[in-house]
Amino acid sequence: MIKLDERGHQCPIPVINTKKVIDTAPKGEQILVITDNEIAVQNLNKLANQKGCTFSFEKKANDHFESLFTVNSDPVAAPEENDVIVCEDCAPAGNGTAVVIASPYMGHGDDDLGRLLLKGFIFALTQVTPLPKNIIFYNGGAQVSSEGSPSIEDLKNLEAAGVKIITCGTCLNHYGLTDKLAVGEIANMYDIVETISKAGKVIRP
Repeated sequence: MIKLDERGHQCPIPVINTKKVIDTAPKGEQILVITDNEIAVQNLNKLANQKGCTFSFEKKANDHFESLFTVNSDPVAAPEENDVIVCEDCAPAGNGTAVVIASPYMGHGDDDLGRLLLKGFIFALTQVTPLPKNIIFYNGGAQVSSEGSPSIEDLKNLEAAGVKIITCGTCLNHYGLTDKLAVGEIANMYDIVETISKAGKVIRP
């Protein structure tokens, strides 16, 4: 049995870590995931349904939940590079996905929660396939790509993987962050409009 202690980890980290284990585990392997809230259990249950795993959970205490996965199929081997088939007719229109972030927090309501959600969102971007082609920061979003942001490491990982990260220069200047940009490059509004207009899909969290 494989055990994962995900207590103290915010969404979506428990799901992502569990998915990585499921994807490489042999048929019949059991995975015990320990979390500290019921929402995490619900998300793990959805993951089990997506992956065709048998799932059960037990509440040990208010901050201790044990979710048990049983893997019901062998892992699917990743295709060799030469085996990848590119279907031009099936390719999405446009030029990749652009993620546009205009605020230091995600959603409306509690700002502290919003910052936590945005941090989780950016981390989740590092785990998806395919990665977005561009991430664009403007207005308050300029704070997210600047020194002191909790997302800098994840953004640098995305940049290293080939994701282009641009931040509005006017916005950096407005917030006094022109010399504080920590990842990516400064862009003007024409660059931003051109990038968005060429994107096949635009995501605004």
